[in-house]
Amino acid sequence: MAAPFPRIGIVGSGAVGTYYGARMALAGADVRFLMRADLAAVRARGSVLVREGSVTAELRPAAVFGSPAEIGPVDLAVVALKTTSGGELRGLVEPLLRPATAILTLQNGLGPDELLAGLFGAGRVMGGLVFMASTRTGPGEVTCFHPGSVAIGEFGRPPSGRVEALAALLRAAGIKAQVVADLLESRWRKLVWNIPFNGLAIAEGGIPTDRICADPRLAEKALALMREVQAAAAGFGYAIPDEFLRRQFDVTPQMGPYRPSSLVDYLAGRDVEVESLWGEPLRRARAAGVGTPRLAELYARLLERCSRRPEPADG
Repeated sequence: MAAPFPRIGIVGSGAVGTYYGARMALAGADVRFLMRADLAAVRARGSVLVREGSVTAELRPAAVFGSPAEIGPVDLAVVALKTTSGGELRGLVEPLLRPATAILTLQNGLGPDELLAGLFGAGRVMGGLVFMASTRTGPGEVTCFHPGSVAIGEFGRPPSGRVEALAALLRAAGIKAQVVADLLESRWRKLVWNIPFNGLAIAEGGIPTDRICADPRLAEKALALMREVQAAAAGFGYAIPDEFLRRQFDVTPQMGPYRPSSLVDYLAGRDVEVESLWGEPLRRARAAGVGTPRLAELYARLLERCSRRPEPADG
């Protein structure tokens, strides 16, 4: 049987994009990475590295390119950029498109599906919600602390054959993948973790997630934020059970002293995804008539902190 997506382009070769792209390439897919800052170093080494525990997987040779025009048209464009790069999307994705090219966004929060649909057409867009703990630890190098899973679905439509084919491709690459009936519901579910843990990690002075779980005061704050996300989701007809909230406190400590992506960006002096992760959920909750005072307070604190984020560390 022919491969469902003969050529795949990765736009955003950070932790998530590099991990998923490398896993698919190691399983035999034709994957081409768009790299900018890391390009020279990865070309010099000739490979992309993925570390999980004591095992290092090396993709050699790695197909890395400095511009989307060099990559050319693909069958699947995987967008793994931070949502703060929304203004760059047209220029980065358009050269990769042919009439039937599908777009998979692995971006966080609320809004990325709608943005891509507005730029390139809703019929192209699929979304993926990544539940994993990974960090970019060097040029073209990712360390995965917890492989987790990915939930994928069509934007604004029921699952289709192509999303089932994509899930099969990911599973063949060793990635736990499931197809979801409602992409937006899955986005609210992911916010149950992202809103408290990414947010409190920054707001409480730059702490890893295990400290949030171990501190009764912070754990209570995290749970209260989760309950607000649960209530906001319910305002749109999505029921997130209490057990799902409790499970976050079972899974998160297993990651160890994990620094979530927003904290990594904050400490490095990069833009933080404040709007997609906290601002847009708050605005949608208000539009649905759901009160979320703790989320509003956290959003205000993050806006203030991220406006005066620390200078990047040397190196």
